[in-house]
Amino acid sequence: MNKLMAGSFICVLVFGSISFAQTREQKVKDDKTKNEASGFWHYNNFTKGVEDAKINKKPMMVVLRCLPCEECVKLDDELMEKDTVIKSLLEKFVRVRIVGTNGLDLSLFQFDYDQSFAIMFLNADGTIYGRYGTRSHRTNWSGDVSLVGLGKAMQEVLQLHENYPKNKPSLVNKKGPKPDFASPELFPSLKTKYTSKLDYEGKVVQSCIHCHQVGEAIRENLRLGKSKISEEVLFPHPHPKSIGLVFHPDTLGTLIEVKDKSFGDNSGFKKGDVVRTMNGQAIISIADVQWVLNSIPALGGKIPVEVLRNNQNVNLELCLPEAWRRLDDISWRSSSWMLRRMVLGGILLESMSAEEMKAEGLKEDAMALRVKHVGQFGPHATAHKAGVLKGDILLGFDEKTNLLRESDIFFYAVDSRKAGDMVSLTLKRNKNILQIKIPIQE
Repeated sequence: MNKLMAGSFICVLVFGSISFAQTREQKVKDDKTKNEASGFWHYNNFTKGVEDAKINKKPMMVVLRCLPCEECVKLDDELMEKDTVIKSLLEKFVRVRIVGTNGLDLSLFQFDYDQSFAIMFLNADGTIYGRYGTRSHRTNWSGDVSLVGLGKAMQEVLQLHENYPKNKPSLVNKKGPKPDFASPELFPSLKTKYTSKLDYEGKVVQSCIHCHQVGEAIRENLRLGKSKISEEVLFPHPHPKSIGLVFHPDTLGTLIEVKDKSFGDNSGFKKGDVVRTMNGQAIISIADVQWVLNSIPALGGKIPVEVLRNNQNVNLELCLPEAWRRLDDISWRSSSWMLRRMVLGGILLESMSAEEMKAEGLKEDAMALRVKHVGQFGPHATAHKAGVLKGDILLGFDEKTNLLRESDIFFYAVDSRKAGDMVSLTLKRNKNILQIKIPIQE
């Protein structure tokens, strides 16, 4: 009887996995069929889009979309099919839809690779007008993007395109530096697994290089070269709220809050300010703000900013001190699963509320991160094999008790430890305090 039940369970598990895989495969193939049939988008064909833009003298709108990701599907579906304002604006652009980064020109397409929905607005000559698409949470995107905000960004791009090439000098810095590799499949960690094209005749999902894999490949390339992962790479495209600047997603750049005593506050920003330019670059979205912030090193720097305040132009200087990037939260990022394997043995941690900490008899300012998930396979099972359980509370890491966020642990371990080092986890399990050691992994 037990063998029969076990066999039934395995069948359910196997067929469930097969069904899930088929669903993802079908989703990708159906997207191709639907969009190629409609002809509304140049599908996975950037070169054709450039030719179209040159002939029709229109700006380009390139949407990069990770199809299996459900977190952003609402915005994408509404963008594609429902919103009448966006639909009418789309007619004024040459539209390109890219659903995998295989073969992507990384000298041009530099954006936050942890986004599963990102847009780049371009001139046919490769000049970048702006970026759109921001996340600061794994599933909740409502505070970062909106259809209203996207519509305003598109209108601003049309204005930039109309004024081109007179405004070209102000757009030069929207293009990034030369990348280490021309396209994702050339990275050492990816070149043996992927090619420059999606395999629609075979296993298309497995052939796809996801956006977040580009960020992971950048980190892995540093590790393979025995280099430390820099703060610039560990904390990419910092969110402006990490420095106290909270933007309304329905606007091009209007501040709805400036956190008290933050770097933004100390630099003179006020609630209601409309950020027009940063470092001389026109701002059309939060993603554009992040692009400028991403150019500032971890050692700090100053950014000239022009804001509109009470219908008057005001010039500010955003001053960022050393270590400013560490304030950003990277725990939501897909690429952080790589860090969990490297430094936490495959466990996922979550912050605890004041009420939860009080119920556990912990001080409000104590380090306390609950184990939400414990990996079960391969290198992600390292903590599991060492004895860590779901529900354990992490009170200390490597004898440090001031690492209050998962992101703080990531930085400490990457900066202070190397592969092979053993670190101790101080855990609270019910009323017991445990010490468990795990290795830092490659």
